[in-house]
Amino acid sequence: MMDRNLQKDDFTRTIKFIPPLYKQRYQFIKDLVMKYKPKKVADLGCADCTLLWMLKFCKCIEVLAGLDIRENVMKEKMHRLSPLPGDYLQPSERSLTVSLHHGSVAHKDPCMLGFDLVTCIELIEHLEATELEMFPEVVFGFMAPSMVVISTPNSEFNPLLPGVTLFRHSDHKFEWDRAQFESWAIHAATHYDYTVEFTGLGIPPPGTEDVGFCTQIGVFMRNHPKNGETVSSEKHTKHAYKTVFKAVYPSLKDEKYLQNAVVNEVIFGAEIIKRRLLGNFKSERKKHNETKLKFQPFKCCMRCSTNLSLAETEKCAADRSTEPFVDGNKVCIPLAKIFLIPKVNQLCGTFEKLNKLIAGKVALNSDGSAVIVTVENENEEQEY
Repeated sequence: MMDRNLQKDDFTRTIKFIPPLYKQRYQFIKDLVMKYKPKKVADLGCADCTLLWMLKFCKCIEVLAGLDIRENVMKEKMHRLSPLPGDYLQPSERSLTVSLHHGSVAHKDPCMLGFDLVTCIELIEHLEATELEMFPEVVFGFMAPSMVVISTPNSEFNPLLPGVTLFRHSDHKFEWDRAQFESWAIHAATHYDYTVEFTGLGIPPPGTEDVGFCTQIGVFMRNHPKNGETVSSEKHTKHAYKTVFKAVYPSLKDEKYLQNAVVNEVIFGAEIIKRRLLGNFKSERKKHNETKLKFQPFKCCMRCSTNLSLAETEKCAADRSTEPFVDGNKVCIPLAKIFLIPKVNQLCGTFEKLNKLIAGKVALNSDGSAVIVTVENENEEQEY
């Protein structure tokens, strides 16, 4: 082990990156996402959708899109991008839409407009000369995201890789050295009003540092927001891509999922309050050794209120409005008490919203001011 990034076997002259270089590239993108918090991210040349799968867990992202020329490769792995049962049981507070498109990066399509970050990981070396010529105009001119990340092999590193004669992959149309990549990137950045910084991944063995990183990376940042009128007119561009997958994740921003979440929290919270109240009721009965004790917290509070100041009386009245009480075989829990449950309060925001969301979904008393929970167990009723 030479360092955390590189391992070299002196006998076979095989270089191994730890973690593997492809994982380092994905982590590089994830780190940028965590730093800049883009809401909309597109991955060009998404292949098996691994990067998209990683990014779907980033809470800042609301839109993910992938594009690849190989439709069959996307279809083999696109199920990884579908919502899981847990996503429906506990919907996220953010919205998330994931889509995959079949098409070429040499063509313009309005579905790729409005993104904050566009990634092109080990993509450009697979492009034909005509596609590469169109690439800057499509990505920097048409899509014009706030940030673009492009990674590509550094050909200067190739002599260190066993078995590599010309290119690292049979489908590569070219592999640039650092000077070639930087020249191309600076020209594109200057032409489309971006700045670019260069970095890389895959540190060479000691003594060969002059070859540079195994993977070279350009991070492009747009200098100024794109003109709104230009974006609007380009929305009429003819669709060139075919959508092969789309998933809309359940979100609390969707009222039907929010309502389900609130109703579940109200029912769960009411059950907890009921059990706590009946437990206290039982303790009081044993304490006073009474054969039957009628639970009347309101009357108790009213009896002592005559000796309180006005402010204390008002506070007492306010407290009473949230006190649950037993009425026969039912427990009545004021909505004001329910609203104090932290999760319910967080989900609803306002008392009016709570009333709206549980209407017709939760049993309420006649005036709608309290949740009614029935004490169903007969033995429990007799005991209390």
